[in-house]
Amino acid sequence: MSMKFKRLLPIPKDIRAEMPLSPEMAERKASFDAAVSAVLRGEDDRLLLIIGPCSADREDSVLDYVTRLAKLAETVSERLVVIPRVYTNKPRTKGTGYKGLLHNPDPEAADDMLGGVKAIRRMHLRVVEETGLFTADEMLYPTNYQYLIDLLAYIAVGARSVENQEHRLVASGVPMPVGMKNPTGGSTDVMLNSIYAAQQPQTFIFRNWEVQTTGNPLAHSVLRGYVGLDGINYPNYHYEYLERLAEKYTEDRFRNPAVVIDCNHDNSGKRPLEQIRICHEVLDSAHRSTEIKRLVRGFMVESYLEDGNQPVNGGVYGKSITDACLGWEKTERLVKEIAERS
Repeated sequence: MSMKFKRLLPIPKDIRAEMPLSPEMAERKASFDAAVSAVLRGEDDRLLLIIGPCSADREDSVLDYVTRLAKLAETVSERLVVIPRVYTNKPRTKGTGYKGLLHNPDPEAADDMLGGVKAIRRMHLRVVEETGLFTADEMLYPTNYQYLIDLLAYIAVGARSVENQEHRLVASGVPMPVGMKNPTGGSTDVMLNSIYAAQQPQTFIFRNWEVQTTGNPLAHSVLRGYVGLDGINYPNYHYEYLERLAEKYTEDRFRNPAVVIDCNHDNSGKRPLEQIRICHEVLDSAHRSTEIKRLVRGFMVESYLEDGNQPVNGGVYGKSITDACLGWEKTERLVKEIAERS
């Protein structure tokens, strides 16, 4: 057993200087961030829609997808604030397989972390500069978010990471909303504890610095379903679950209580077409309950150009090589339906 130090990688500041965000887009981001914040604070009655491929595997198809999404976002801007998913690192339950663009700039080649840190910056930057939309990614590795800090409008902490102390502490100091997913076992208390920790001021070691944070008032809940002790997928977006959550997730303990419903993963049993039904059911629940309507501030949807998924070497343009996604035609219809009903 050993660890080999292969090469020293550029620090995030150097990568950002090599591929800078334009002043025009930096100014635009401030107003976009304010809009996202207003939704999560309940000051804007629009909904967030964090939508895109399960994994951002290649620039051409991702840019094609987000270019279409940007045009669609304009048509629904009075009801939805759209944030494209550009997920460049992927958690692996067993630690093997495709780990995302950060590890594998070429999905069929060996790991290349130097190429990876440049590839993730380049992809997010191109999406921002060429479509005008600011992006979401998962904070799988807390020290790496700084490669993208000026581009991201939203960060997710995944079900496997949400119990980790470092993720909670770093989430307390990032300058954008952080969605804390319920853990794979489904515990509401674990999720709420994670949100509470991220909302508090914290002091810890980060990149060899002692750092102090102010707490993140926009840390919030993401419900993604869970796996029971029997190994079966169980959803947690139903009316009764949201009603019970509203009783515990209250303003006397948390700042800006808000829930985003992840419509895929264990909520759908990884059946992407079910995302359509799930969105409509949650909208029905919000129409029936003022408490649920107050709490639910948006949706996460996994979608790409083509329905379903394929192996890494499948070769179908715009089809997911990780979890199965909703194709573009169904996505476009769903987005318009959510806007009409919200």
